[in-house]
Formats: sequence, C-alpha cells, structure tokens
Amino acid sequence: MSTTVPLCVDLDGTLLNTDLLLESAFAQLKRRPLAVIHWPRWLAAGKARLKAELAARAELDIETLPYHSAFLEFLREQRERGRPLVLVTAAHRSLAEQVAAHLGLFERVIATDGHCNLAGARKAETLVALYGERGFDYAGNAAVDAAVWRHSRRAIAVNTSAEVTALARASAELERVFADKGSRLKRWLRAARLHQWLKNVLIFVPLVAAHAWNDAEKVGFCLLAFLSFGSCASSVYLLNDLLDLAADRRHPRKCRRPFAAGALPILHGAVAVPVLLTAALLLSLAVNPPEFSACLAVYYVLTLAYSLRLKQVLMLDAIVLAGLYTLRIITGAVAAQLALSFWMLAFSMFLFLSLALVKRYTELHALARRGELDARGRGYQVADLAILQSLGGSAGYLAVLVLALYINSPEVQHLYRHPLLIGFFCPLLLYWISRVWLLAHRGLMPDDPVIFALTDRVSQGLVLIGALVLWSAL
Repeated sequence: MSTTVPLCVDLDGTLLNTDLLLESAFAQLKRRPLAVIHWPRWLAAGKARLKAELAARAELDIETLPYHSAFLEFLREQRERGRPLVLVTAAHRSLAEQVAAHLGLFERVIATDGHCNLAGARKAETLVALYGERGFDYAGNAAVDAAVWRHSRRAIAVNTSAEVTALARASAELERVFADKGSRLKRWLRAARLHQWLKNVLIFVPLVAAHAWNDAEKVGFCLLAFLSFGSCASSVYLLNDLLDLAADRRHPRKCRRPFAAGALPILHGAVAVPVLLTAALLLSLAVNPPEFSACLAVYYVLTLAYSLRLKQVLMLDAIVLAGLYTLRIITGAVAAQLALSFWMLAFSMFLFLSLALVKRYTELHALARRGELDARGRGYQVADLAILQSLGGSAGYLAVLVLALYINSPEVQHLYRHPLLIGFFCPLLLYWISRVWLLAHRGLMPDDPVIFALTDRVSQGLVLIGALVLWSAL
C-alpha cells in the first residue's frame, strides 16, 4: 500500500458517529429555543450560511463527541506509517478545525465555509483539483460520497449500508469496510424507553379501584389511553435525549444512551419525535371522552417543561414528577369515565413525591461516592442528602396515613364485603416504603424507583399479597 497517497477522511457519520450540523442545531435549541425563528432565513441564503450561523453559536464539547473508535484507531495506525491524512468535510470549518486540533492526526482541513457547502460533487471537484484524478483515497459513509469515490484511487466504507458499500465497491478499489455492528431495533427500543411504559399501568388504577374490570368498553378505553401516553412519553424522551446530548455524554451512565453514544442518527430521532407525538394524538382521538385529549396535552406540556427547565429547579422537579404520576391516574379515570376520589389523589401525590425524592437522593448518593459536591444541571447538592431523606420518608408515611383514613371511609364500607381486611395494605406499604429508603441509604437503589418497584422481586411479592388481600375483601 502506498503511503504517499493522501487518505481524505469525511467527518459526519464517518469519523464521527453523529452530524455536527444537527448537533449545533439542537445545542442552540437547548440554549435559545426562540432562535429557531432565524433558521429559515439562514437556510434561504444557502446551507453553507446555515452551517456558519449555527457553528458560530454552538458550544460543542469536541472531546466527548462519539468518535468511531475502530476507524479512529485505524487512522492512528496509518498516521504512524506515514500516510498523509486530510480531514475533508461538509461540516463548517470552525468545527472541523476543532476536531482536527483535538485529534492531532490531520495535516490539512478542507471544510465548508460561509459560502460553499463542501458536499458531494463540490467535494469531489475540490479534491481532484488538489490531488488529481485518482490521486487520493477517500473514507465516507453515505450515498452522496459516491461522487467522491468515483474520482478516488481507493474507497473506505464506514458505517455504510449494503447499498452504499456496493456503490463504494463499484466506484473505486474497496480498501476496507468498517461495518455498523449491533441491532438497530434494540437501539430504538432503548431510546424510546419502552420499559418506562410500565409507569402507564397507573392508568388502570381507577378501573381496579372502582371494580370495573369487567366492563369491556372501559377496559378498551384504558388500553388506548395506555398506548397514547406511551407514545407521547417516548416522543418526549427522544426530544429530551436530543437536547441533552452534551450533558448525557459527561454522565457515567447516560453517555451510553443511543443518541449520545452515536448509535442512532440524530436525524432519525428528529423525525421520530413528531411521528410518535402524532401517533399519540391519533390514539387519543379514539378514546371516547374528549377530555382525555386535554389530559394528554397537559401531560405533554408538563413533561416537556420538566425536560427543558423544571428538572433544574430545586424541589419543584420532585413535585412535578409526583404530579405527572398522579395525572396518569386522573387520565385513567377520565378514559374510563369513572369518578375519582380525593383520597386517591392525595395518596398518589404523597407516595410519588416520596419516590421522586428517592430518585434525587440516589443520584446525590452516587455523586457523594465519586467525591462530587453537586449535581450538574440540578438544584441539589450532596449536603442536601439528609434533608431529602427526611422529606422523602415523611411523604411516604403520609401516603400510608391517607390510605388508613381512606380504609375507614364510607366508600370502602360500600365497595367491600370485608373492609377490615383492606387494613392489611397499611403494614405492607409501611414495610415497602421503609425498605426502599433503607436501600437508597445503602446505595443499593437504582436511579428510577418506580421501575424498581415494578421489577423488584420483593415488591412483586408484596403486590401478590396485596392482590390476595383485595380478593379476600371483595
């Protein structure tokens, strides 16, 4: 292999498992949402102008970007052998130069400026003018790169589909292929947080509390509500991931999320967000009470506000989380057209406030073990651990108190033949809440206590015992 022929390397999707234009766009959208009104004007002046404007306003952490590790190691080997490396990209020059400076591998950077968008045929013309026909090798990832491969000596295909790999092979001598490994479906399921849909089981709580599980129509509406809320939640999760790319990459666990890690294209995520939201809205229209759509809208607005801002506000974040869980119960009552008692709403708010505080406590506990003092992007400090534990435990025990008062109410006397048996729910809940907080204190609680409650064997055993108690009381 000749080491004198330069290897020209594409950036977006090749060296990086992401797209810097979209990274810049979501970074600005996160910092200044209203700036989106300028994007059409910049785009009307040309894509190069849009890239220049976004790059000038973006604050990207170049070091934490998702580099293609295997391809990057290959480039380091080629550099050691004396092969000239050139970074040639349609990304804006300012960002490309930052990447080149960080890696220290490239002897030259050729990129988009404020006037010329260096993609496809323009990139090919530029390289032919500099190195001559077949005077360079080229590494790319997309169909548009075929215009460059047709003029190159050798082609390197990175993260390419079978069709694009075939294009590279037909255009030039194919030197090497860096295939995209792993299941794309599994990545999407993880990104959409399908396991979080378990939280929407709360929609069925009013149905169970009213003993209306034999009403097929009510059950059907609750199922539609479940699917609608799930789609809506996944839409928000995807949008939140796209807006939090920089923060997630600095997090020891969240850095493995599909978009932060570059395992899924940002563009696909940007398309999936409105698709899932539209699906949620269409499903909501199938639920008979029109008030359900209003509940879904409130849920979406609150969830979006939480993701964008409210999760950074001390204590308000926990109250909003408790409210979102309670809203699921309210929505279940609306979908099934059932009356909702004050007891259930009060019980829900106290219980889920306790669990929301467990979530914050667990995060701070992990920070304390790493020697950090505060949570980035949150209003909490490690010094708040004791007060959070006190507040959370108190909220959990207040939930038990509300349950005890409800059990002694006329509603229970009317619904159950043996209402005294329902009293066994109180010690079960006392045990479970106390155990949750003790596990959190010992650092054994995962960061989502609701998912823990749905997957923990002891919790599942308590639910089974509770179901037997409920059946015995009927």
